[in-house]
Amino acid sequence: MKEILTNKWFKFIVVGLIYSLWVIWLKNYWWFIGLAIIFDMYVTKKVHWAFWKKKNPPGGKQTKVVEWVDAIIFAVIAATFIRMFFIEAYTIPTSSMEKSMLVGDFLFVSKTSYGPKLPNTPLSFPFVHHTMPLTQKTKSYLEWIQNPYKRIAGFGDVKNNDVVVFNFPEGDTVAMNMPTQSYYQLVRSYGRERVWSDTRSFGEIVSRPVDKRENYIKRCIGIPGDEIEIKDAQVYVNGEEQHHFAGVQYDYIVTTDGTSINKRTLEKIGISKADQQVFSGSQFLFPMTDEQVKELEKLHNVKTIKKVNMPAGNWDKNIFPHSENYPWNVDNFGPLEIPQKGETVNLTMTNLPIYERIIDLYEENDLEVKDSTIFVNGVATDNYTFKMNYFWMMGDNRHNSADSRYWGFVPEDHVVGKAVFIWLSLDKEKGFPANIRWSRLFTSVK
Repeated sequence: MKEILTNKWFKFIVVGLIYSLWVIWLKNYWWFIGLAIIFDMYVTKKVHWAFWKKKNPPGGKQTKVVEWVDAIIFAVIAATFIRMFFIEAYTIPTSSMEKSMLVGDFLFVSKTSYGPKLPNTPLSFPFVHHTMPLTQKTKSYLEWIQNPYKRIAGFGDVKNNDVVVFNFPEGDTVAMNMPTQSYYQLVRSYGRERVWSDTRSFGEIVSRPVDKRENYIKRCIGIPGDEIEIKDAQVYVNGEEQHHFAGVQYDYIVTTDGTSINKRTLEKIGISKADQQVFSGSQFLFPMTDEQVKELEKLHNVKTIKKVNMPAGNWDKNIFPHSENYPWNVDNFGPLEIPQKGETVNLTMTNLPIYERIIDLYEENDLEVKDSTIFVNGVATDNYTFKMNYFWMMGDNRHNSADSRYWGFVPEDHVVGKAVFIWLSLDKEKGFPANIRWSRLFTSVK
């Protein structure tokens, strides 16, 4: 058996077979050229591929330094391959998914669930996203090679209620001094001229390719072809109430008899210090799930608990599609149909705000409006056929989530993968080891 395992032809057949399966999965058959390299590495050995090692070292052993270099190179290549095609680590930085996901959750995201997306910018520094860790402003990638969108086969498609990681759709342009804020929201709030001229406040304005935009995690509320609507904070999908998740929470105004609520009691219920806001001596604002509301109602000094709800017709200009033709807000939105690949819609000056970002940016057309006439790639038109599928993403912390209600549809080429399980969870408000949330370790994401 030892002779078989060490036989050069056996090694070549095993490695060549694995490599061939990967090329077939990739569907780029030019990579079969690599079989010649594998053949030389294991059989003919004409080229010294591992140039950092001595070809015939004294005594047949490499030095310790070379062994360490060899191990590091192998680890970097293997980890990069796994991260690109199979699974990637991710952490929850904000409260937008509470209480389903908590700040401090460390989870694994499956790339194979929907199929790995090949990188648009393959020339990049390993294990970092878009900027180098020390400078925070230097790009970690080169744009010499720009690949078009391609996704290889996965185990399935994005489904309703999946927890999905995706590239931030409005992250194509970034104000470097405010990298976590939407550039387009900054422009709507301060005006484009100020955002571009006030470099002290906003910093340099840079563009990023799709795969180097910020990673967001939300729940997929609607898939292509679905109609979504929000009435009094309740989400409806195709006319039916969205499936209830125990972790979904809303903001509530809690009124007491004039006394305060014990902070330890609130923490026991699951309301963190960061979520405890005081309006006055007798009124408090807490984001809570249905179960937490029931627990709080049991307290003798709590008189009323009222869900925060913005009335229908109160237009929030920050809400998609940012047009007075659609006076929507976070609690009353739609109805709105989610575009799907191959579907054709009629275009009017009224509904153009809904689709202009899709046409102009996501699907890279030249969109213009002249004298109330819509031109796509220089041709006057009153319809458009979508080239990609789109999704609607929302956070489970419904009143504290920057999601599709603010920036619209998520294109399929922005989808990274599916959140599958939590491997570590740390409470930032506590010290070690009390900060470890043992009950959440190695639990699946629901």
